[in-house]
Amino acid sequence: MSTTPKQSKMLLEIRNATKVYTQRAFGGGTRQVVALQDFNLNIPKHPATITTIAGESGSGKSTLANLVLGFTGISRGQIIYDGLDMATATPAQNIQYRRDVQAVFQDPFGVYNPFYRIQHVFDLVIRNFKLAESKAAARDMIEESLNVVGLYGEDVLRKYPHQLSGGQRQRIMMARAYMVKPKLIVADEPVSMVDASLRAAILDVMMRLRDNGISFLYITHDLSTAYQIGDQIFILYQGTIAETGSTIDVIDKPHHPYVQLLVNSVPVPDPDIQWEGTIELPADEEMRTSQQAGCRFYPRCPHRMERCLSAAPRLYPVGKNGHVASCFLYDRYDEAVEAPQQTT
Repeated sequence: MSTTPKQSKMLLEIRNATKVYTQRAFGGGTRQVVALQDFNLNIPKHPATITTIAGESGSGKSTLANLVLGFTGISRGQIIYDGLDMATATPAQNIQYRRDVQAVFQDPFGVYNPFYRIQHVFDLVIRNFKLAESKAAARDMIEESLNVVGLYGEDVLRKYPHQLSGGQRQRIMMARAYMVKPKLIVADEPVSMVDASLRAAILDVMMRLRDNGISFLYITHDLSTAYQIGDQIFILYQGTIAETGSTIDVIDKPHHPYVQLLVNSVPVPDPDIQWEGTIELPADEEMRTSQQAGCRFYPRCPHRMERCLSAAPRLYPVGKNGHVASCFLYDRYDEAVEAPQQTT
């Protein structure tokens, strides 16, 4: 069977992706934990977009990133890149995929070897991917990449990682990714470990790279940054999609009870409005194991019904432009029906 990819309008397609881990249970034996279940996503080739994957810790965000980057194997489903099912990819196609799909990680302190100068980060990429034929060409390539993220070679290349700020280190990771001219960057919580003053600069770099034709899969728990830069958003709950659609539509008018809870937990930037976002949650272990057959949000849902115990809801239309929510409240959705009252 040929592994030559067909012409596709989609850069990345994820079809029914499921990842199951086996864990040792307390008192002996093992149990199956579903980290991601039947996840579907499409990222078009053109125009470049920023697709946000959001949710609280343990929702499956980083599992998805690891599957796309090939750091862990998929249990069931398909990851299709430019028409090619990566499960059938040849070694040469895998190398091309590694070049086209780059990563920017959460920890700007842990991705560098402290014994090497920053110059080494770029030299390694140029050598491994054979990007330049001469030292002069390599130098120009490095300088161009640094300029795109607002840095200059003479300021950073001769320094060691500990001599740079967290924001500088994260922008260098963006520059390193940009240098190989990828088509997709998987950014896993890229601003969570830098202070607020530097977040805007990193987010600006992401939007600049998107405008240069590079799509992003942006993993975050921060809805405010998702709202700033995201084109499309997927909000996960315990490995399943709770709601997805245009980022502005989902955050401005959430429909799934969990997404409403999540949006209401974000403080309003007004000192005259008292924040009442304290949320009482059941034990995490209970939430993860209680309702495997039905809706996983059942223990926390203020609108739960009997049918939620027996089957997981599919994604029902709740608005325009592909806005859907996984909740039986919208089984017979009518455009005249409003979302249930949000609780705070």
